[in-house]
Amino acid sequence: MNRNSSVRSRTDRRQGAPSRSAKPGRSGRGSRPAASGGEFAVPVTLTPGLPAVEAFTELDMPERLLSALEAEGVTTPFPIQAATLPNSLAGRDVLGRGRTGSGKTLAFGLALLARTAGQRAEPRQPLALVLVPTRELAQQVTDALTPYARALRLRLATVVGGLSIGRQASALRGGAEVVVATPGRLKDLIDRADCRLDQVAITVLDEADQMADMGFMPQVTALLDQVRPDGQRMLFSATLDRNVDRLVRNYLHDPVVHSVDPSAGAVTTMEHHLLHVEDEDKHATTTEIAARDGRVIMFLDTKHAADRLAKKLLAVGVRAASLHGGKSQNQRTRTLAQFKDGHVTVLVATNVAARGIHVDNLDLVVNVDPPADHKDYLHRGGRTARAGESGTVVTLVLPNQRREMTRLMADAGITPQTTRVRSGGSELSRITGAQAPSGVPVVLAPPVTENRPVRAAATSRSRSRRPAAQSGGRPAAQGGGRAGGQGGGRPSAQSGGRAAAQGGGRSAAQGGRAGSQGGRRRSSGSGSGNPAGGR
Repeated sequence: MNRNSSVRSRTDRRQGAPSRSAKPGRSGRGSRPAASGGEFAVPVTLTPGLPAVEAFTELDMPERLLSALEAEGVTTPFPIQAATLPNSLAGRDVLGRGRTGSGKTLAFGLALLARTAGQRAEPRQPLALVLVPTRELAQQVTDALTPYARALRLRLATVVGGLSIGRQASALRGGAEVVVATPGRLKDLIDRADCRLDQVAITVLDEADQMADMGFMPQVTALLDQVRPDGQRMLFSATLDRNVDRLVRNYLHDPVVHSVDPSAGAVTTMEHHLLHVEDEDKHATTTEIAARDGRVIMFLDTKHAADRLAKKLLAVGVRAASLHGGKSQNQRTRTLAQFKDGHVTVLVATNVAARGIHVDNLDLVVNVDPPADHKDYLHRGGRTARAGESGTVVTLVLPNQRREMTRLMADAGITPQTTRVRSGGSELSRITGAQAPSGVPVVLAPPVTENRPVRAAATSRSRSRRPAAQSGGRPAAQGGGRAGGQGGGRPSAQSGGRAAAQGGGRSAAQGGRAGSQGGRRRSSGSGSGNPAGGR
């Protein structure tokens, strides 16, 4: 195809090039600090990149991919896509930062798919790899890329803990060009000889900072050492700091650097409020906020606290459910589906939901327990005000937490509005829509769990994995329903925008239908044969 000729020729040159040394230090020599005003803590080279584009049609992508974008209602690239795609399509390594919901998934996904188009993977030997820290994010990426992979007849496999490793191994044995994976489960499959990475020519690290924070860096670097040393690497995240310095120094070669929304969280469409409350009034304040009209996510520090609050809210008439790493994957799938369809109006979550969960029309996030650091704050808040929508982030602050929160907000680059509130007060209602609960207990149908045997040989609980993270936490389980689109119709696909990271749509990936040459194939080996969200 003529439109893709230059991309393919560049791909051929990279794939036919002599292998570089796989040892660390690919980009360390000749590097100097990026001219980005200190936005990045890592040294990168300054080789000029290609200019940004204003439309997808300006990019050298296959016609079928452009048609799929049009069919999904994606017509104008978000800034990070416009900036990075010309370079990633040309085969350059990319270091990109944009706030949550800014479109990072399609920024790397379109280039990965376009450069893999027309190739066919051998059994157990994928050609492209996306590494993510959590199962929820793995499913979101899968959902986002599925319609475009299908258009190009590329097979997607999603590899995460909490699902049958046998099914995932089967998907890889059948051949998958693109694998979206959490580090622990991918390592398990490699150890079982069900996957090898020596043919992976394009590798993406999504939310690399969280992988570092969660302790996955040894697994990540071990996996990166197995991919083709002459391949393309792209690293995207909402925040980039010195935690990812080693990754950039050792695994990115002459990267093009793009930073969109440098504050990574201080979005003009998002309001930030610190609500000063007294200890004895905190629960009543929380309950009234939960009883508001509309959906809300409330974040707490521990799974036990989340369960207790959800139970108390149900007792006073609030349709609440908890989401955390202590629940089975199928429970989490059902809970997310209930939240997205409005059956549950309050999702009481731990940080497991801070990344990788997209819900349309969510205009309020409440930190019942203040986050531990500014990155957690930004990612919790990133559940609202996505893709240009408006939203409010509220943090309840006790007297002994005020100094710490002031420091955290400064680190996040945010100047919040600070208000002293009390339950039943007009200021609380004005800011959050708080109101008195009905007092009539609510009984929700329990999340349905499906008892499927998991092969005894499965090493899903790897000895090297952190608790609760388990290759990135338990997934939202197959995506969480139809990722709504711009205007509530077709998936919007503006990555992290209305369609679960640009192009959500009904996920055919985990356990659903993935595009394949000649017919339908199961692409993820998920625990269920249903489309994302269990529908």
